Amino acid sequence: MAQKTVPVLIVGGGIGGLGAALALALQGIPSRVLEQASGFGEIGAGIQLGPNVFRMFHRLGISDAIEKRAVFVDKIIMMDAVAGTPITEVPLGKPFRERFGQPYAVIHRADLHRALLDACEARGELISLETKTSVTSVRDTDDGVVAVTGDGSEISGAALIGADGLWSSVRAYVADDGPPRVSGHVAYRAVLPMEQVPKEMRWNAATLWAGPRIHLVHYPLRNGELMNLVAVFHSDRYVEGWNAPGEVDELLRWFKDIDPRPLSLIDLVSEWRMWVLCDRDPISKWSRGRTTLLGDAAHPMLQYFAQGACMALEDAVCLADKVTAADGDYGEAFKAYQAERYLRTGRVQLMARFLGDIYHAKDVERELRNQMLAGRTPETSYQGLAWLYDGP
Repeated sequence: MAQKTVPVLIVGGGIGGLGAALALALQGIPSRVLEQASGFGEIGAGIQLGPNVFRMFHRLGISDAIEKRAVFVDKIIMMDAVAGTPITEVPLGKPFRERFGQPYAVIHRADLHRALLDACEARGELISLETKTSVTSVRDTDDGVVAVTGDGSEISGAALIGADGLWSSVRAYVADDGPPRVSGHVAYRAVLPMEQVPKEMRWNAATLWAGPRIHLVHYPLRNGELMNLVAVFHSDRYVEGWNAPGEVDELLRWFKDIDPRPLSLIDLVSEWRMWVLCDRDPISKWSRGRTTLLGDAAHPMLQYFAQGACMALEDAVCLADKVTAADGDYGEAFKAYQAERYLRTGRVQLMARFLGDIYHAKDVERELRNQMLAGRTPETSYQGLAWLYDGP
């Protein structure tokens, strides 16, 4: 059995890694967070927060910090990008909060990361935050684990959590299932000052314009001072790419025939950042001995369900609970953790793929989508989301 005085090694200092460190610290378990970058930070812009992750914020003690930084949108809207007409919407007001017990919001990714980082730094006696530490391999020992870094040095710990994202080196040790799946979809991201956005487009909503093999998402950030934009289209030109400069001409070729209102938002952006969207098939084996996976390292998913960060923080809280319940037997704790999590996260992974097909429907499929979603009542929408938002 591992001693509580020996720290758990956490590879990766993103949202999932910091969430795991904080969840463990709240149960008296020390950790060392090993981040390969020169500092702790997040690249990207807006993310959406469902009621399920607000329960995790309460468990982690960061609810107040999140509520100060988040924007509580009035509704989720799906629009037909070609016709410019509404398809369906989900109201997020009082009935939604009463149904799920928590709100729905959007937040800048960096602000969520900052809230977690502040909470971790406040628990410095239990959490060591270490930068410029790239873990290249892992091995189990008789009484713990060893992480080998890029310079050949070795770091020992009671156990190890791989929270190192889509291209996880820890996953290669645990599952050895090759590279991620390239989806054939590309996301262009940008943030606009809200003062540049036409007043008629300053919607307090998480809005998705669905078009043939394309979609555009926009919503406000930082007290309505910014607008987050994500434009997605199909492309087989790229195998990988992350935070790379986007080609405006390529984007406009895909979106030139959409309704003038969303097109006007695209035209306001002078610089886009491009991500090639990848995921993996769900697996049930997240752990090997005293090593386990968390977040995108365990279950990378397409962004279409807006649940990546939410699932990572659910993982973090569940994992800490299982470690405490197993009285420090990390091997047993990690088995219990993956058993509780893999079907839920696998469902989100597959649902995200399905939603991509729904958003990007064309021709008759587009017409059928619009017909089937027309006239949905709020309660019908809430029932369809209950399995996700009532959990975990």
